[in-house]
Amino acid sequence: MSSRKIFKDLVSSEEAVKKLNEKCRIQPVGMETISIITSDGRVIAEDIVSKLDVPTFDRATMDGYAVKASDTFEAKEDQPVTLRISGVSQPGSYPTGDVNQGEAVETGTGSPIPKGANAVVMVEYTQTIKNTLRVFRPVSPGENIVAAGSDIMTGELVLRSGEKITPREIGVLSAIGVDKVKVHRKPIVAIISTGNELAKAGEKLGYAQIYDINSNSISASVTENGGAPLPPIIVRDDEASIRNAVIDGVEKADIILTSGSTSAGSGDIMHKVLSGQLATEIVAHGLTVKPGKPTIIAVSKGKPLIGLPGYPTSALMIFNLIVAPLIRRLAGLNEEIEYPLLDARAGSRIYSAKGRRELLPVQVVLSKGSYVAYPVGLGSGAIMSVALADGYIDVPKSQEFIEENESVKVRLISSQLHPADLVIVGSHCTGIDLLIQHIRKIKPGLSVKIVNAGSLGGVQSIERGEADLAGVHILDEETGEYNVALLKESSLSRKAHLVRGYMRDQGLIIAKGNPKKIKTLEDITLEEIVFINRNQGSGTRLLLDMKLKSIADNRKTSLANLKTMIQGYDTEAKSHSAVAAAVAQGKADVGLGIRTVANVYGLDFIHLNDEILDFIVSKDRMKKEAVRVFLETLKSKDFQKDLQEKMVGLNALPDTGQIKDVNA
Repeated sequence: MSSRKIFKDLVSSEEAVKKLNEKCRIQPVGMETISIITSDGRVIAEDIVSKLDVPTFDRATMDGYAVKASDTFEAKEDQPVTLRISGVSQPGSYPTGDVNQGEAVETGTGSPIPKGANAVVMVEYTQTIKNTLRVFRPVSPGENIVAAGSDIMTGELVLRSGEKITPREIGVLSAIGVDKVKVHRKPIVAIISTGNELAKAGEKLGYAQIYDINSNSISASVTENGGAPLPPIIVRDDEASIRNAVIDGVEKADIILTSGSTSAGSGDIMHKVLSGQLATEIVAHGLTVKPGKPTIIAVSKGKPLIGLPGYPTSALMIFNLIVAPLIRRLAGLNEEIEYPLLDARAGSRIYSAKGRRELLPVQVVLSKGSYVAYPVGLGSGAIMSVALADGYIDVPKSQEFIEENESVKVRLISSQLHPADLVIVGSHCTGIDLLIQHIRKIKPGLSVKIVNAGSLGGVQSIERGEADLAGVHILDEETGEYNVALLKESSLSRKAHLVRGYMRDQGLIIAKGNPKKIKTLEDITLEEIVFINRNQGSGTRLLLDMKLKSIADNRKTSLANLKTMIQGYDTEAKSHSAVAAAVAQGKADVGLGIRTVANVYGLDFIHLNDEILDFIVSKDRMKKEAVRVFLETLKSKDFQKDLQEKMVGLNALPDTGQIKDVNA
């Protein structure tokens, strides 16, 4: 009988948290006294009342002379008042004299005010002749003096329990002479990653292994939310190892986090381990949220135990949704870091998970004064889904799709959005990465957002005014030219310029030594050959279909029929690197891509043709500083030389960086 878990009783995240709160008390875990030097970011655990005045004495705020204000009332620039200098007051010392009528005491900023004085006249409005002071401007009582207790008074409540300590609060504590402060203890968090396939960063990967992402990213998230993570551990997918790790975590920590082994596969055994664990109760297994459906929420010996999904994006999304508020409550912090909501519109039609709430990671670009949100679209197994995202759209379970241009609310994943200086949407290439490296030598702080939407996606983004420029490589079947017809035969020529890019060596990426004896593109139709395709909308996919049509015509068959003969035609890779990786790992025998990535992966390559990657640049962005630097760098000899030396298969052209006349 199968040991697979079947998710039948899914609950909402809100309902799951409610059940958890009913089973265990989520409250600050305790207090400790620490030095104010190490208190930044901690939460004050008791009210703090000042035991002294700040300042403790009346002091001067300016360099000058302490006087009786009434002695200066008659002072004028042409008729100064004359006073006798009776002493000096310096910071940290007693004044050497008092101020009687007709007298003055020399003072410095921060000096105590001598007895009898009630004002300080600034040195700029005085003149001294031996022990005589001439005052050219009157002062009022209290002028240029800070009175004792005017900042903080004895008995005043200066900081309240529950406030977070920042450098500002540390300054206040220092001012009242406090060197130690009572704070809420950081909740200790045990982090357990499960999986036979996991290896620690820095170790050599074995066959079918991957580096453990979750333990490190979750540990950092715990710290960010006020927790103290124990050193993360990795355990294998067997009941004894997981059980022992959980028992140890429950003994040492205030909250226990696991990742992986929570889903419905036969190797996913976390629910079985926890169900059989003494003093552990599962309150929810399966949430109506995407990503994060297989989440487990349990209580063990009165402590929260959260089983996060193994996929990195799922794990981090559920952490932010459910775990972060728990840790913050245990640490005495406000439950949520209130990141702002941003009004935007969808950059394309987005399909959601029917019947489940979806937290959809998106990138945000600024277009003509409004924001446009693009789904990252890498899936919950990809850590880059979070790394690339500016925020996420919280799609309710009742909504099945979001229409293009529909208004959406984006919850940012940082305190504010920083719009990129340069937005590139379209076909991506390692040559563009090298170009950005050169740009940052000129403009170190320049920020770039690259949305890999394929050549056609780049064209559409330029048409909508969202991107500054787009990388494209679309071949015109009739003329044999790249990209020119794209502008010439559309309204795009009125909105954008075509800027010449560089040549790319396009061909078949095959295994080292060519074990399948592949010679031409036509060989991908052979029964024993497994092909890996590119995604629809990419220039490489358009080129492939164009060449396949020619083969189909020669065979006197249809293109549709020819496609059915290609094993793997419907298997798509979203980048040239993904094609090379599939071949290197033996998942495919051949794929269409550029020589550059074949060289990186140590694979063989069969040249098919030279293609040109150009850039479509919005005319209204040509004067934009970031675009100007991009184009100047593209034309530079340094970049072009580096391109040919570092990127095998990429070559500059005589007119690289020049605007092409598409109407010629």
